[in-house]
Amino acid sequence: MQNALPEAAVERFRDDLQKLIPASGVKLGIAVSGGPDSLALLLLCNATFGGQCVAATVDHQLRSESAAEANYVGEVCRSLGLPHTAIVPNVPITGSIQSAARKARYTLLERWADENDLAAILTAHHADDQAETLLMRLNRGAGTSGLAGVRSTNGRILRPLLHWRRQELSEIVRHSGIKPISDPSNDDERFDRVRIRKAISMSDWLDPVAMAHSAAALSEGDNALGWMADRLFAERVQRTAETLVLAEPLSLPLELQRRLVIRCIRALDENWQDNGPDVQRLAQTLRTGGKASIGRLTARAVRESWEFAPAPPRRKN
Repeated sequence: MQNALPEAAVERFRDDLQKLIPASGVKLGIAVSGGPDSLALLLLCNATFGGQCVAATVDHQLRSESAAEANYVGEVCRSLGLPHTAIVPNVPITGSIQSAARKARYTLLERWADENDLAAILTAHHADDQAETLLMRLNRGAGTSGLAGVRSTNGRILRPLLHWRRQELSEIVRHSGIKPISDPSNDDERFDRVRIRKAISMSDWLDPVAMAHSAAALSEGDNALGWMADRLFAERVQRTAETLVLAEPLSLPLELQRRLVIRCIRALDENWQDNGPDVQRLAQTLRTGGKASIGRLTARAVRESWEFAPAPPRRKN
């Protein structure tokens, strides 16, 4: 029999979730792998909004134990009186395993949410995850958007645990008497995140909760810049046939120039994949009065404007 959760933890979670969504009366989906973090999320959500919750486990079939682990999560959910769905991708994971699996997981969870009329999908990212993400992106030279880290909201994906420590969540699961699943990839130092995690654990002066607050502040700043860029796009960009013309870009700060370049490219090529260094090089070329190509487009500086248009078809030999 599951032990009751500490009331202080339940109330804290209720407050954190209510900051992200008016949760009363809406149907909530919980992504549960069976590890201590997602089990803690499951237990907290059940203790606060139990009758509104359903759970899902995405089984990527990357390990021989994965099907049994998904079944185990199903048993835990049934013991709590919660519906559970095990989701298996139709296409095998290839390429960069962690990145491809993450992309597939969110696609499958969104489809599950559509099928079940869910208002939100909750995931168990916490302050330690946020600190790892922030340090990884700092080490890779990320800009404002990247340093915003893991967002507390992304569409209907909600992350109510971003100010909780990993150890706090493990203690909730231990207190409940439920045994979490251990994923060996969490100790595999071939992955950057694992090496960063171990470095943080050996640095007692680093404060993941403070870092999570910094990431949240950066996220708010990034949102504000995005809002301004959207307004400037509406005010300064004119479309003629297949061409976009951005008026007076040199009067704007560099970061807003960069964001407007990205918006112009996406407006003409919705399949374009953002590549930070390519955008920076293009913006620099335009600032110096030049012309360059990016993806399937060309861009050039014309007097006080920047023009974007589809690249002409290549000549056949």
